[in-house]
Amino acid sequence: MEPTNISDPEYFHKVVDCQHACPAHTPVPEYIRLIAEEKYTEAYMINWDSNVFPGVLGRTCDRPCEPACRRGRLEGKEEEPVAICRLKRVAADNKGDVKSLMPQGPFKPNGKKIALIGAGPASLTVARDLAPLGYEIHLYDEQKLGGGFMRSQIPSFRLPETVLNEEVNYILDLGIHTHFNHYVKSLKDTLSKEYDAVFVGSGAPKGRDLDIPGRQEGAAHIHIGINWLANVAFEHTAKVGKKVIVLGGGNTAMDCCRTARRLGGDEVKVFVRSPFAEMKASPWEKEDAAHEDIPIIDNHVPKTFVVENGVLKGMTFEKVTAEYDKDGKRKLVPVGGPDIFIEADDVLIAVGQENSFPWIERDLGIVFDKWDMPTVNEVTFVSTNPKVFFGGDSAWGPKNVITAVAHGHQAAISIDLMCRGESMTVRPSPFVNLVSQKMGIHEWAYDSAVVNDERYVVPQADKKVTLTNRKKEVELGFDHITGFKEAERCLNCDIQTVFTTDKCIECDACMDVCPTACISFTENADESDLRNMLKVPATNKSQDLYVSSVLPTKRVMVKDENMCLHCGLCAERCPTSAWDMQKFFYNVTKAHTGCSSHK
Repeated sequence: MEPTNISDPEYFHKVVDCQHACPAHTPVPEYIRLIAEEKYTEAYMINWDSNVFPGVLGRTCDRPCEPACRRGRLEGKEEEPVAICRLKRVAADNKGDVKSLMPQGPFKPNGKKIALIGAGPASLTVARDLAPLGYEIHLYDEQKLGGGFMRSQIPSFRLPETVLNEEVNYILDLGIHTHFNHYVKSLKDTLSKEYDAVFVGSGAPKGRDLDIPGRQEGAAHIHIGINWLANVAFEHTAKVGKKVIVLGGGNTAMDCCRTARRLGGDEVKVFVRSPFAEMKASPWEKEDAAHEDIPIIDNHVPKTFVVENGVLKGMTFEKVTAEYDKDGKRKLVPVGGPDIFIEADDVLIAVGQENSFPWIERDLGIVFDKWDMPTVNEVTFVSTNPKVFFGGDSAWGPKNVITAVAHGHQAAISIDLMCRGESMTVRPSPFVNLVSQKMGIHEWAYDSAVVNDERYVVPQADKKVTLTNRKKEVELGFDHITGFKEAERCLNCDIQTVFTTDKCIECDACMDVCPTACISFTENADESDLRNMLKVPATNKSQDLYVSSVLPTKRVMVKDENMCLHCGLCAERCPTSAWDMQKFFYNVTKAHTGCSSHK
């Protein structure tokens, strides 16, 4: 193998598993260390720069960072990922004055005008990134306040309205022209208003229906899940029947069933076609439903709505089992026997969401595919109309808040480049830094001890209280001490082991002291062979091998990045300082932070 090029910023970026897995590439270990130091304001601003909504995401994020967390790969059943998401909330709950640290308007106008359709996380991110550059931003939404699906589909017992309002207003206060209670009926009409660019962040507003017998007859008590949640959020719906069936296995279904419990549903049951383990809902969402005494009944396929004399009585289901072919493809097979009848006063359908663009005329140069989705460039987020951009759920279907934020950052860069007449395909490089953490012979500027430590549980309010008030937040968040203890579980994966070949005397001391045997000195070979020649074979090919140039004995140093704990013992043991622990900082450049032509 060729020597590893550690000057490529993407190499060490990939080693910081949590940050690499985050769609917005938030510098996770950096803000966790700040939390441990009780520097909550600084930790909040690290987050705000990357993910825009730390308070929201600290409560509701889908947490793609946590499955990637190195802590979760340690041996032992007790080892779970660091509670990265809930630590973000610690920063948000305990921050000081952050408004003064944000861009301060009014900003010098640059003569360009941008329209944002939909006031969800993608559009708000575009607004935040472009407003400081002098763009005149016009934000349109049919709702009365900003936030998009964060407001209409995430219940208040998970996301208090005060938290959402605060973080939405940080952006609106940058001088955004808001057009709330305004449904955009025509993109052609919007384009005629001489906007230099239009960003579509309208989400996936159409809930899938279930066309089975009885659907029309029982329509008065059969509701599309996301519409029903919106009606609850805007207080158009205040109660539900005593017996409620929720159809679906995703996070929306979990929000529906938990909301129904708070609106008068005494017997709320969730029915899902798939096996429990294969539900799309996040594990913690299923746990929260179970904690509120909501049964989830898997392997049941809905067959009919039972309606008598115009009144919904319940539903029938067919019991199935999952069978898999040699390729792992699942097939649901009936187990036989009569259909099962379940009583219900109301049914909430949460079986998926779809995009809907009836307001976009098909003669504007925007190509739509066979699924009626716009053709969008995955790098620039521009459609086949060079003035129209898409992001968030409206680009490629339903995802989550953090993905929408990531889309917004990149779309803002493209809009800015396009408006300045520059190529949208030449993307700004990330901001990176690599600095030694050495403070003495055996001392580092971070806590490097690695110990087994169970993940701390986020306390919850008494469900006797939360189930009677849909606005009462369930999770209470970590207190200062528990937040510190959880932050200390972080392995500091951004503190990199940097090897200097010409300092190495090949004493093998680092190899002997390494607790995971991730360092080897061996003859070079191609990657497939080299992985099996190490002290412990490197089987996880998703992580790279760190390979040195050839040493005097004709061997090379090879480190399996997957197994490294970033403990620093190799650097402490090395008598010649061939190993050094260096903090790697990686931050995605935003439109308002990185273009030299703006300075």
